Amino acid sequence: MPFNFPEHFRFADSHEYANSDDDLVRIGISAFAVDQLGDIVFVDLPEVGTSLERGTSFGSVESVKAVEEMYAPISGEVLQRNEAVLASPEELQNDPHGEGWLLLLRPSDPSQLNELMDSASYASKVAAD
Repeated sequence: MPFNFPEHFRFADSHEYANSDDDLVRIGISAFAVDQLGDIVFVDLPEVGTSLERGTSFGSVESVKAVEEMYAPISGEVLQRNEAVLASPEELQNDPHGEGWLLLLRPSDPSQLNELMDSASYASKVAAD
């Protein structure tokens, strides 16, 4: 099944995305990852004010098939978490690249975004998986 990944998003190997908007970055998991998980029943996210280090776990997503850790694609401070997804995890399945975002971060090192894959590279990666 082909996926459309927004061109301006950046992606980590572990399937999280970073969508930079001025000096803040929205974090979520890709449509590919959501599709692989199946029916999502629970999402665990860190509290506002938490400092995340790139590559470390920031929460988990639980489906009827598995529980998967999510890893921070960049370092930063959690400014907001998507309470709608916490209340209704199916929101993540409906629109993972839009209303299904997970965290809003203030990046501690915005240059880390440049180390992530662009959408074309990520699309090639998941096509090969």
